[in-house]
Amino acid sequence: MGLLGAGLLLRWLRAPRCVGSALLWGERVAVGGARAYSCTPTRDGLEGPARRRSYWRYVRRLVQGTPEPPYPRVCQVGDPALRAVAAPVEPAQLAGPELQRLVERLVQVMRRRHCVGLSAPQLGVPLQVLALEFPETLFRACAPRVREARQMEPFPLRVFVNPSLRVLDSRLVTFPEGCESVAGFLACVPRFQAVQISGLDPRGEQVVWQASGWAARIIQHEMDHLQGCLFIDKMDSKTFTNIHWMEVND
Repeated sequence: MGLLGAGLLLRWLRAPRCVGSALLWGERVAVGGARAYSCTPTRDGLEGPARRRSYWRYVRRLVQGTPEPPYPRVCQVGDPALRAVAAPVEPAQLAGPELQRLVERLVQVMRRRHCVGLSAPQLGVPLQVLALEFPETLFRACAPRVREARQMEPFPLRVFVNPSLRVLDSRLVTFPEGCESVAGFLACVPRFQAVQISGLDPRGEQVVWQASGWAARIIQHEMDHLQGCLFIDKMDSKTFTNIHWMEVND
């Protein structure tokens, strides 16, 4: 038996077995009209559905090893990285290859997902780095009445390292928000009308931006990520919506 085969056998021998009729790999079991899931304890002691991994995904992980951040995809709610308070970037890290790689990955994933902001914790990196961009293409994809109501204006790519936020206009404005880390859901969230964000760019130079309307909302949303806060923590829970609900009922 080769090394790969021996490793598979060893992990199979150590793997959990069936408990009653529920498989610990997350197999669903019908209980009346509901679905029961086998549970495994998480890092914080809570329980949730055990992850079910196909044989080929298992082999790929065994051969390639565990993926390391910054990930080429966005972490989803439940990932501990999204609830941690991000640490500041040390001066020695500024302009270094690791920070530059993180910034490149942030911009790459943000543009590929067609979103207008992304923070380092969303890629599994607990550092105070975020990217913001509202390109003309996304701006024009919004209906004129929506642009006017939400005070939308396009803006170029902006990257902030160790940013801080100051409120310029404390009036609260409520509009729907979504998040790539809570994929498929929207809810109404109150945000301040105008804010100022200041920090460093990836070269270590000081940058300041005063923004209002939709841009201010985007800034506040991404700044929340650096504090381990998601839009669902500030939303009006009665407006929480699955964007695919009509397709489900169709």
